[in-house]
Amino acid sequence: MLKTNSLLTPKDVAERLGVSITTLATWRCTKRYALTYVKIGRLVRYRMADVEAFENSRSHEVAGL
Repeated sequence: MLKTNSLLTPKDVAERLGVSITTLATWRCTKRYALTYVKIGRLVRYRMADVEAFENSRSHEVAGL
């Protein structure tokens, strides 16, 4: 199990979210979604806690259930 402060690669995050690495890059460039990332030189990394917060922000309740 990963710690919440673990740094994930774009590949890891893309697989977790079910999108392509290119989609993540597009989101970063266009700021379409508030998925926080960390730049280390040229490298892009994502904190597990930020990915989980992003997933939680995208969840919706279904009325009447």
